[in-house]
Amino acid sequence: MSSNQADKRSAPNLRTGSWLDRIPSLSDDPTHPAQIALRTYALALSLSLGPSLAPFVVVLISRKGKLSSRTNLAALKAVLRRELGHDGFAFAVTLGVAGGAALRRYFVNLSQGSTPAEDTVPSAKGYSFRNAFDYLKRCIASLSPVQQTFLSNVISSSVGFFLIQLGRERSLRRRLAHRTPSSQIADHPSPTLDLTLLLFVRAIDSILQAFILRKPLPVSRIQEEGHTHLADPRLVLDRLAKEKIKRENEMRQKLTSQIDALVFWACSARIMWCFFYEPQRLPRSYVKWINTLANLDKRIILALQHLRTGQWSYVSGSPLYSGLLQDAARDVGLPPSWGDPNQLPAYGRTVANEAWKRLGVTSRPGVGGIPCEVLHRNVGSAFGLTGSCTANAALRTLTGFTEALIIYLPVHVLPVLLTRPQNLLRPHRLLHTVSGALRSATFLSTFIGLYWYSVCFTRSLVLAKFFPFISHDFWDGPYGCIMAGCLMCGSSIWIENGRRRGEMALYVLPRAVRACLPDSWVKSRNKAARLAERLMFILSFSALLTSAVHRPDSLRGLSRWTLAFVTNGPNAGFWKRKRRDPSVPPTPSTAPTPSRQQSSIEKFEDNPVHTQRRDP
Repeated sequence: MSSNQADKRSAPNLRTGSWLDRIPSLSDDPTHPAQIALRTYALALSLSLGPSLAPFVVVLISRKGKLSSRTNLAALKAVLRRELGHDGFAFAVTLGVAGGAALRRYFVNLSQGSTPAEDTVPSAKGYSFRNAFDYLKRCIASLSPVQQTFLSNVISSSVGFFLIQLGRERSLRRRLAHRTPSSQIADHPSPTLDLTLLLFVRAIDSILQAFILRKPLPVSRIQEEGHTHLADPRLVLDRLAKEKIKRENEMRQKLTSQIDALVFWACSARIMWCFFYEPQRLPRSYVKWINTLANLDKRIILALQHLRTGQWSYVSGSPLYSGLLQDAARDVGLPPSWGDPNQLPAYGRTVANEAWKRLGVTSRPGVGGIPCEVLHRNVGSAFGLTGSCTANAALRTLTGFTEALIIYLPVHVLPVLLTRPQNLLRPHRLLHTVSGALRSATFLSTFIGLYWYSVCFTRSLVLAKFFPFISHDFWDGPYGCIMAGCLMCGSSIWIENGRRRGEMALYVLPRAVRACLPDSWVKSRNKAARLAERLMFILSFSALLTSAVHRPDSLRGLSRWTLAFVTNGPNAGFWKRKRRDPSVPPTPSTAPTPSRQQSSIEKFEDNPVHTQRRDP
């Protein structure tokens, strides 16, 4: 009787265990499409939903005031619907990435199961679905592994981008519905243009890096099997070839870093010029970020724009906007006449000195234009240095350094904290990380200081004094001090680390490309523009995913880390289920295609004569 009771008591446990065993478990292979889908969705959702929920979190923490229309419950539901829906960014990107991985695996299995046959198109007489499918299998089997990967990514990314466009267009229409009825969707640029240009630039860089860098040799069977006989000529030749490729790639990477610096310099010049005169060519968030770092009065920017169009002039005055800079001068405690274009001198030397004597300005002998005190605002007022251009540039550089350090310190520390936290306990590693953050902060602060000093150098300190007969309509115009500042600020990139130069260049290049596109094309909603953007997105996204599988060495910076995490995980063994067998080694990634040298070594080892010599 006791045995029957024990059997009954153990029966539920057995049924529970069998029920758990029937649940399908996740594959241990980090390159499995299910694993890739989980990592992609988690990363994409954190990038899209995290910033969208930030205003709601701030309101909950601060608890000040009432909820606005952007932070109420209806707005929260709209954000969750936008990001968690089938046309949200996270789901669409996951479908594009994981769908490509699943199709690629299916194509590989299809190629392995197909039999070689003549490559003939099925005739109309004997045409059937089976014949068409067999012909498709032969076509797929004839493709190389790289072509199969690219084709699978093209198919999946096409569907993913279609969903992204649907979601972005719906969100844009919803935002415009709360505005005036005159707002039309045709007057706005494509909501996916910035993402498309970002992927396009990264894909072009990956292709160029694949041509620049030689592909490293695959690990030979000699090293895999642990044969370390120094007298073996095969091992010596293998090591020499790898060292040669490594040295060549290092030299090419140094040359690439110089090119990256030139690219950043040119892009930053274009972006800064557009910031003053054509801000509509840049993303709004980017304009807001630059304006925060520049700490410049918006009325000065408006005056520069009117000066470009001739509506604000030192020579002819400004009937419509004469009070623009007068209000700016009054706000910083200066006489309003210091901002009146009708009273400011347009030329230097005697004309300027007489005008300054009349206005009470003592800091601009021999030069005309608006006094720098109005442009400097209250920088250096605590030290009585508002009239010093050098002090203004130095103080703005120091202020920019503290603000940049707040930005760059987490950028340098968080990756180490997430991947190798033990390195922060080592003094030399910690010093290396902190020095990298200080170097990046110095780069950005020097960027700000160079711009300000170049402007003052052109319009006040040197150039305007040497050429007093040139009107300040030119010195303060788009091709005077503003152009000089735009050309000089980007040279601070030489302070940055060589590897980070490439990442900085890839960061500003999409924005510079957009700033060079004509407005008629950017805001165009015709079929040709939409088709061009779709092709650009699909081909770029597919090229990046293909490079992540077959040429990961051609990826750089953020794209390399992101795609390595998505395709292979942070560590192949990290995703192992240790509960089954803790001694199981990490799952290796997909083996590369054997090279000719490796194939010759395998043939050498398969020779029975050499095998007898090596293994007695």
